[in-house]
Amino acid sequence: MFKEIYRRINDPIKPDEALVEAAVRQIRPQKPEKVIRRRPVLAAVAVCLVLVLAVPVLAATMEPVYELIYLVSPPAAQFLTPVQKSDTHNGIKMEVKSADIQENVARVYVTLQDLTGDRVDGTTDLYDSYQIHLPFDASAHCQRLGFDPASRTVTFLITIEGPQGSSIPKDKVTFSVGMFLSDHHIYEDLWIPMDLAQVPAAPQTAMQPVLGGSGEDFKEAVDWRGSGQALAMLPGEPDPAFPVAGIALTGVGYVEGKLHVQTQVKDPLSNDNHGYFYLVDTAGGKIFSRYAFAFREQQGDLRIDYDEFVFDVGAEDAADYSLYGNFYTSNRKTEGGWRVTFRLTEEG
Repeated sequence: MFKEIYRRINDPIKPDEALVEAAVRQIRPQKPEKVIRRRPVLAAVAVCLVLVLAVPVLAATMEPVYELIYLVSPPAAQFLTPVQKSDTHNGIKMEVKSADIQENVARVYVTLQDLTGDRVDGTTDLYDSYQIHLPFDASAHCQRLGFDPASRTVTFLITIEGPQGSSIPKDKVTFSVGMFLSDHHIYEDLWIPMDLAQVPAAPQTAMQPVLGGSGEDFKEAVDWRGSGQALAMLPGEPDPAFPVAGIALTGVGYVEGKLHVQTQVKDPLSNDNHGYFYLVDTAGGKIFSRYAFAFREQQGDLRIDYDEFVFDVGAEDAADYSLYGNFYTSNRKTEGGWRVTFRLTEEG
């Protein structure tokens, strides 16, 4: 009877939906290497939230509520989250094997195991889909350690490092993974069979808003502090002879006397396909691009990313160079939404 009365009293208790949505919109995915800081907490707000939501089951089963509490008070969020050392979704099991502290460094070993197929392999990459929620200030990152083909299990090491001279608290930590990539392929020092003397001398071009780039001449060429645009080739039909599956070669030509090479990747968030080009001269020396830049096209729900590499080589010198590149692709994406919460302990 008491249980039923307790349920009727507590079921209606939940945060204002507008407040939850506003808080969740502010949460951004964390990068693989990050410094995790506790947010400033207004004591009154934190106490209010804890009083209203102080039911561990509620915090554990409602992701927006957990994120809201964590946004306001990481210690409160982790206190309310129950320990759960394994989680299985979509036939993939994530499990915490050990979690210990040595002075200001904590090391956590986590495995991913495919219980039904071969989606987990030696190339499995968590990409940018993981988050590490801590109730204290620290930096953290995750790296792949190894793969056991017999059990179809890959092991990751999470390293949490606090300030020098201080000890990491023996508190609860939450580690979550939204998806992972596998079946990676590496193409290094790949020769691209192309006669650079025969590519178009004046391809069609247009100014494109630049998302980012690199190289010695990048800031000068892109006017990063001004318009944030660069002169790019109009993407053409993919070259069927390009030997990298998952990356398309959509343009090679000379723009304002410089060699441009352009690639296209569709739906990049599901594959992380990327790479770069370089030239090799007649003496075997490598010549890298003076700058490279990226721009994007949206076709309905499909995102298409372009990378354009610019070399300080004109058509008159093209016979002295060959085109090469290094490329990295992934052919499989597995989604799930795994989350484990565990307590750090001192190493015995």
